[in-house]
Amino acid sequence: MGRATELRRTLRIRDGVVSSRPDTLVGEEPLEIRLNGKPLAITMRTPGDDFALATGFLVSEGVIGTAEELRSITYCAGATADGVNTYNVVDVQLAPDVTVPDISLERHVYTTSSCGLCGKASLDAVRTTTRFPIADTPPVRVTPQLLAALPDRLRAAQRVFDRTGGLHAAALFSEEGELLDLREDVGRHNAVDKLIGRALQNGGLPLSRAVLLVSGRASFELAQKAVMAGLPVLAAVSAPSSLAVDLAAESGLTLVGFLRGGNMNVYAGEERIVLDGMV
Repeated sequence: MGRATELRRTLRIRDGVVSSRPDTLVGEEPLEIRLNGKPLAITMRTPGDDFALATGFLVSEGVIGTAEELRSITYCAGATADGVNTYNVVDVQLAPDVTVPDISLERHVYTTSSCGLCGKASLDAVRTTTRFPIADTPPVRVTPQLLAALPDRLRAAQRVFDRTGGLHAAALFSEEGELLDLREDVGRHNAVDKLIGRALQNGGLPLSRAVLLVSGRASFELAQKAVMAGLPVLAAVSAPSSLAVDLAAESGLTLVGFLRGGNMNVYAGEERIVLDGMV
């Protein structure tokens, strides 16, 4: 099975001094996700939490919404010509009564912001396929001070990043700021899928009382995943895309970007941000 980190020899040059030493790098390998035995998608990921990643991906695609809709998830044996299991192929078997959608057509409508389709089609597809419309009743309310503290809490909990410096992270926090779960991956979208997959496996969907924090920018794809999981708040330490802001505004998602120190921009859903006493 692949490892989350690997050692590689590196030549170091520091202040004119040359030395040789091993360096710890983040692992990256392809994962093929099969659905009922048929190839569905391939993603580059950091090995680990593969079943959660596949499960979260299916939630994001609108295929499943409960753990009962899953019959099994297994690694495919004989993934190479010589029959060696690479642990880079997983097969998700759905329960017999679950209808398999025509994902080969549907997923290209709304999965990525680079799919070439118009933004309106992407927004409509997410809005009409989510099983968990954002409905936090009573509404989740967070202060700027609470949001400002979350990046440091995420960073403090990143174990692999400390050794590699090369991983994205996604974390779920309660509305009181408690760290609920954190996943790391070479791809930020994979980290979010791992979180959502774990939540489904634990019976935690929809995530209607949680805040999602990502350690990079907020793309349309990440906003889509938040909406599909019923998350009311998505915060990112970097910039959102225009389509992510449009989706947040249409779906009722609170979207916060450039969350650094005490500074942040609220692009949508500002009604969940408590501004009492602020000018």
